[in-house]
Amino acid sequence: MNPSYLYLFLAILSEVIGTSALKASVGFTKWLPSTIVLLGYGTAFYFLSLSLKNIPIGTAYAIWSGLGTAGIVLIGTVFLKESIDLPKIIGIVLIVAGVVVLNVFSRAH
Repeated sequence: MNPSYLYLFLAILSEVIGTSALKASVGFTKWLPSTIVLLGYGTAFYFLSLSLKNIPIGTAYAIWSGLGTAGIVLIGTVFLKESIDLPKIIGIVLIVAGVVVLNVFSRAH
């Protein structure tokens, strides 16, 4: 079994965790959230690099950034009580749709 997509999922999860802690770091003045940011991004790039052994970089980055963006919007809305409106929802749906199109219809894998 090829673990590349598992590595990519772990990269996305790590990036979302790191990004989620950015606001709480208050400009890197709070040590615990700042440490979570650094560990999250370090882990994300490590797993992203492992995924690139078998996934083209354009595809991997599109999936990583698209699903990471959607994940952060969800976390911001649910946990940080950030507002969400129809244009934001449509934008996220389009991002996820683009990731699906890349994976389902692209022959460049």
